[in-house]
Amino acid sequence: MEQALEKLRQTAPLVQSITNYVVMNNTANALLAVGASPIMAHAHKEVRDMVSIVHALVVNIGTLDDYWVESMALAAQHALELGKPWVLDPVGAGATPYRNEVLGQLIAFKPTVIRGNASEILSLANVAVASRGVDSANRSEEAVDAGRQLATQFDTVVCISGASDFVIDRHRTVRIENGHEWMPRVTGMGCTASVMIGAFLGAEEDPFEATVNAMTVMGVAGELAAEKSTGPGSLQLHFYDALFSLTDKQLLDRAKLTRNEPT
Repeated sequence: MEQALEKLRQTAPLVQSITNYVVMNNTANALLAVGASPIMAHAHKEVRDMVSIVHALVVNIGTLDDYWVESMALAAQHALELGKPWVLDPVGAGATPYRNEVLGQLIAFKPTVIRGNASEILSLANVAVASRGVDSANRSEEAVDAGRQLATQFDTVVCISGASDFVIDRHRTVRIENGHEWMPRVTGMGCTASVMIGAFLGAEEDPFEATVNAMTVMGVAGELAAEKSTGPGSLQLHFYDALFSLTDKQLLDRAKLTRNEPT
């Protein structure tokens, strides 16, 4: 894990985000703090060219409109054609028929990683669930079986974020128990997790391990930030600092991972 973080900082992967405008500043700052390079580009005339030069793509459906949906589809399709890794963040899956229609279109382009909260993952797997929009009405543990279903059906890595994070592929499962209770009170922390996965995807070959590393870095940075904070506002500022100054020793000392490897 510490080698992966060092490699990321050395290579500074370029991560393209077609994301919601609520979190653009947050996610760009997080990428810069950890050592990656952000670019937010969704113009139809350049989106395919941009995918050609970046190391990873992140598609986040938080604030949808028809123009952005076409941009997302163009980018995801080209990422698939080029074999570029890309992350699908299904914000608010299940909240509206339009949102579900868009997700059905995008998931056909075989995202490398799908990261969402429990309700979003359950919805993607066509499980009846009470949706609270961008918030989760379910615990992450409740979505593990749905995550396995998605991982198998679409040959992807599924990340379920929550009080405990789960990373799942066809054969492996890792539970990560890092983080802090204030993190969900900061706008865009889930979206930040998705771009963090994009950054690690751009720096290493195994999407599963990249996702585990990204979520552990997120959680440990959140813990370190909380120790210097008095609430969600100061947590956000200290979170960027923690990403920037994170050391190998802090990762090794704090990482709380439980692996269920194939037998």
